[in-house]
Amino acid sequence: MSWTTPADLRAQVKKLWERGVLLAEAVAEPGSFPRRLNLKGPNSAELAERFAEVRAWIARLDSEAGHYRVVRRTVNHRILGANEVPAEIWVDSRDDALSLIGRRREAQRFAALVELTRECEPALIAWLVKRPLRALELAEDWPRLLKVVAWLRRRPRPGIYPRQVDIAGVHSKFIEGHRGVLSELLDLVLPAETIEASAGGLGGFYRRYGFRDRPQRLRFRILDPALALLPTGTDQDLTLTGETFARLEIAVERVFITENEINFLAFPQAPRSLVVFGAGYGFEILAEAHWLHRCRICYWGDIDTHGFAILDQLRSRFPRSVSFLMDRETLMRHREHWGTEPRPETRDLARLTAQEQALYEDLRCNRLGQRVRLEQEKIGYDWVRQVLDVELTAPVHHGISSPKEIV
Repeated sequence: MSWTTPADLRAQVKKLWERGVLLAEAVAEPGSFPRRLNLKGPNSAELAERFAEVRAWIARLDSEAGHYRVVRRTVNHRILGANEVPAEIWVDSRDDALSLIGRRREAQRFAALVELTRECEPALIAWLVKRPLRALELAEDWPRLLKVVAWLRRRPRPGIYPRQVDIAGVHSKFIEGHRGVLSELLDLVLPAETIEASAGGLGGFYRRYGFRDRPQRLRFRILDPALALLPTGTDQDLTLTGETFARLEIAVERVFITENEINFLAFPQAPRSLVVFGAGYGFEILAEAHWLHRCRICYWGDIDTHGFAILDQLRSRFPRSVSFLMDRETLMRHREHWGTEPRPETRDLARLTAQEQALYEDLRCNRLGQRVRLEQEKIGYDWVRQVLDVELTAPVHHGISSPKEIV
């Protein structure tokens, strides 16, 4: 039987709840009731042929009529005569709708959140209307979230670590764990000039709102013992904040960047050179070190599509940087070590040289095999030394010197 049942009516109202309509309209559109529900009943033929079933259907609808109103119409049938049949179903109030699906308690809780927000941060009412169910999930934490918003509204761009925020009942782990929702709330409340729009996502939360964040750190090795920064006579494997690295004064001419830690640790000594472990932090931290622009920067990544994509990204910061051990000869010499790239890059790269572009096209078009990849740590160490010896004879200031070298 395809006639509408009480369960179908509850499902219709439940959809309104799941879309947040019942809660949002309580704030934004208080006049949205009575609301008519969809009703499908028997046609004239079914009324005659299945009269007993029709009576049972009407009884089922009437059994829950305390939560909705049944409007009937008179159907004159040539055999059965005049009969009153349900024609419309109306829910007269929001309270009736909530009772029908058993959500009155949650609605009362939401109303309390609205009242508290009107009192403390009325600009956030718009967020409650937009995200009512999310607000209910956060109901226990909502008062503390409002405290954080109020604190930052009074002290925009505080310039301190979150650990130093002194709000009753709020600790730094609370702020850390609620960065996503706090971003949504703060963007509604704070003046635009106090928000650093370029900092987005969870990782950019603290910079976006003017907190001090954990400093980025950079790990590097001095490859020339004559340039050692510490008088220890040991391997100069150092980790510094980006700010400190940017202020170094080291008489290096070459800077190698590798994404593999073993390659970083085993990189051979080289005069007036250092090697940077590039795993995980991109190139923004390097861009702050303006002295790097006078160096020859050599990037050593995997020979695969993502390796060339990272090289392309590096050149957006250091246009004259060159690739190291990312050429066709190196790839073909190590065919027995080829692997498979899980999810190849497919976009066009604008900052590759003609030779790099040709190899990148062969890789992304599978001309050398299916998703070919040579991981940098699989390159023979003797070959690394040979290529390094050749690199050390190249002029320091020779790199990509003109747009003609880029396809």
